[in-house]
Amino acid sequence: MNTITDPNHKPAVIDLPITGMTCAACAARIEKTLNRLPDVKAAVNFATEKAHVEYPAGSLVPADLIAAIRKAGYDAQMPASGDDATRKAERLAAYQRDLRLFTISAMLTLPFLALMLYMLTGAHHASWLPPLAQLLIATPVQFWIGGRFYIGAFHALRGGGANMDVLIALGTSVAYFYSAAVVLLGLDGHLYFEAAVSIITLVFLGKLLESRARARASSAIEELIRLQPKTARIERNGGIVEIPVANIRVDDVFVVRPGEAVPVDGKVIDGSSSVDEAMLTGESLPVAKTAGSPVYAATLNAQGLLRCRATGVGADTALAGIIRLVEEAQGSKAPIQRLADTISGVFVPVVIALAVLTFAGWWWYSGAWADALVPAVAVLVIACPCALGLATPTAIMVGSGAGARAGVLIKNAEALEHAGHIDTLVLDKTGTLTQGKPAVTDIVAGEGSTENDVLRIAAALEAGSEHPLARAILNRARDRGITAPAVQDFSAVTGKGVHALLDGAAALLGSPRLLADAGLPLDAQTVTRLQDQGKTVIGVAHNHRVLGLIAIADPLRPTSAAAVAALQALGIEVIMLTGDNQRTAEHIAREVGIATFAAEMLPQDKAQRIAALKAEGHVVGMIGDGVNDAPALAAAQVSLAIGAGSDVAIHAADVTLMRSDLMSAVDAVSLSRATFRKIKQNLFFAFFYNVLGIPLAAMGLLNPVIAGAAMAMSSVSVVSNSLLLKRWKPSKAVTK
Repeated sequence: MNTITDPNHKPAVIDLPITGMTCAACAARIEKTLNRLPDVKAAVNFATEKAHVEYPAGSLVPADLIAAIRKAGYDAQMPASGDDATRKAERLAAYQRDLRLFTISAMLTLPFLALMLYMLTGAHHASWLPPLAQLLIATPVQFWIGGRFYIGAFHALRGGGANMDVLIALGTSVAYFYSAAVVLLGLDGHLYFEAAVSIITLVFLGKLLESRARARASSAIEELIRLQPKTARIERNGGIVEIPVANIRVDDVFVVRPGEAVPVDGKVIDGSSSVDEAMLTGESLPVAKTAGSPVYAATLNAQGLLRCRATGVGADTALAGIIRLVEEAQGSKAPIQRLADTISGVFVPVVIALAVLTFAGWWWYSGAWADALVPAVAVLVIACPCALGLATPTAIMVGSGAGARAGVLIKNAEALEHAGHIDTLVLDKTGTLTQGKPAVTDIVAGEGSTENDVLRIAAALEAGSEHPLARAILNRARDRGITAPAVQDFSAVTGKGVHALLDGAAALLGSPRLLADAGLPLDAQTVTRLQDQGKTVIGVAHNHRVLGLIAIADPLRPTSAAAVAALQALGIEVIMLTGDNQRTAEHIAREVGIATFAAEMLPQDKAQRIAALKAEGHVVGMIGDGVNDAPALAAAQVSLAIGAGSDVAIHAADVTLMRSDLMSAVDAVSLSRATFRKIKQNLFFAFFYNVLGIPLAAMGLLNPVIAGAAMAMSSVSVVSNSLLLKRWKPSKAVTK
């Protein structure tokens, strides 16, 4: 993410890649350091190795943030174009280097492993591995292979903090230097080289496995990036030339052959085909495309040649927007993580204090300080703040990635957490329960008027509107060849209708209530008959005379009834709030199985109803698709926008359902609950591991080697458990 500045001194935002972190205590230290800067809000994610920072652009620059991070003992770089690809290559090279070092370390550890197995038989002396040989083998492992722990500990302590490196360096150094003193000074005592060497090797192994698992957890973004083709065929000088996708500009004309991926967002100029948009919406069946249809980057052209005009390129494509949302969600923190962050911040000093107490207690009990060494070292090496630090972000990373593949885009971790707690879901009707593609079914002309008269005035008043009902009227007028005249003094009555001047006289279009308020009531019997059929009735008047009415029907989505039933099965009360009339609302609610609904609701009425539900203690979610839904979406604890809806609704929402299908809301709740089951399991394991392991080590019931192995595996277990979220499957999409 690039730096964002604002001339009005609003906070600038930047994501800084961090290097040098080895555990959650490091992340907590960096976060604390950044948040000490004036007016800075920072969140450091150990799993993604990034710091998300809001800072005052007028008084600080990114260099100040980087300097603070370096002063704390770590490093950071400015994000740059191609940064992710570069960092991926660097991580791969580092992983391969570490793998080679681990192989050397493992080979040097094998003699000590054989020695430990030999001693388990009851023997206490192995002439084939004399003390001096043990010292010579252990030294390169301690200071060459394990040198990173000393470097990390030095940087942490220099920055005024402590991390896992401090624990490992301290624990292995105690075992190594005690054993070295016994060998070099000819003292009488047990050697603990095998403990120091084995701990370093096992921790190294754990870090390799953890790094590999974390890469798999963050693979969702890489998978999305790989979807976009590298080149495109565009029209230039009467011919077709192939150029890099990065060089396409808006309004360039490009062609997509059968079997090729669409390079950028665009609109079909000519040609017809079907396009697989599963990567965007999760919808399994191809979508028909003809002239005027939108196409999106990275979707796959199944058949037919398409000639398109570019409308969105680079960062303005739908795919780029999805990648940004996934990155932001993966880098954000869920409220449930606060406890783990608090503990991680004080974890290492507390463990060191416990190790000192353990050493003192055993020395007092046994009278021999050598006997106190083993349990103290075991306490140092078994403690693991990493598992706490990885418990939440790895599950968020996998869960948000799984959601993106299913067409459920989650803005941040807080929204992901709250979605699983929803107990009341408020729905709009048009475009949510219904297809959002209404069509005119009836035109009833009044005395002295014709159907074309009614359509002419209605089309004039609806010209330029993007509301689904307006489009239905305009489509019918176009089909009849009616040209809409221009209007003056146009104004809208929110949630009710519009009025303007047409041919020098007042014209009015809207709900029966709007016309009645103007003293122009519609025929009540006709209105009732049409509304009982589930149709929306719109009255049209001109020059203080009712011209007639138009009935519009918006078919239900095929999945709406099943989705409502599925939501109710999850223990969620479903409520419909619509601006439509009471009878139409009753008809729709009855069709989909909703018991609680309200009709003729203005946008502010919906927001007030949601506020009342929240005041009663409910966790309220809201699904909508139109501009008029934005206030209600903003009022809800969790807002969900249908992807085919307006930009205003999508921007106001916490969750965007790319598949225009209410079953996606079921997926959002299901995914949230699955993700937070994993987080709770991870946190339980991390807490339980430390709460159980540290006392056992302090009581002398754990060998330091076993403690080191347990510490190494704890983080791997947490990340592996998070990866099980990849098994989550969305509900089956239904063709619309």
